[in-house]
Formats: sequence, structure tokens, C-alpha cells
Amino acid sequence: MSCEHLICANCSGPVVEGRCPACREARARVHHHPSGVTPQVLIAVALILLMGLLVATHVVP
Repeated sequence: MSCEHLICANCSGPVVEGRCPACREARARVHHHPSGVTPQVLIAVALILLMGLLVATHVVP
């Protein structure tokens, strides 16, 4: 979702311009990028661990 087409109910300006505090807060909420681990990274780590476990169980000493 983007804020290019959103109009602020407070100042009637485009939200993307951030004219008022309400615009800036809405723009920040729409473009919020969570800090930390993304779901893609968690899936990749889980797959790597699973592959390592499979390799470890199929190695014959």
C-alpha cells in the first residue's frame, strides 16, 4: 500500500506531502518498516537448520 493517493481529512492535502502532523503520522504508519527479523529470514534460517539436520542424520560414520 502507498500513500500517493491518500488525502488527509485534517488539511485536505495529499498525505505523501506531509503538510500537517496527521499527514506525517499516517505516512509513517503506511511506510513503517519493522526493525528486526523479517519472516523471509526466519524461513531461510529454518530451512538451513532443517537441511543441516537431514544431512547430519544421513551421514554414516
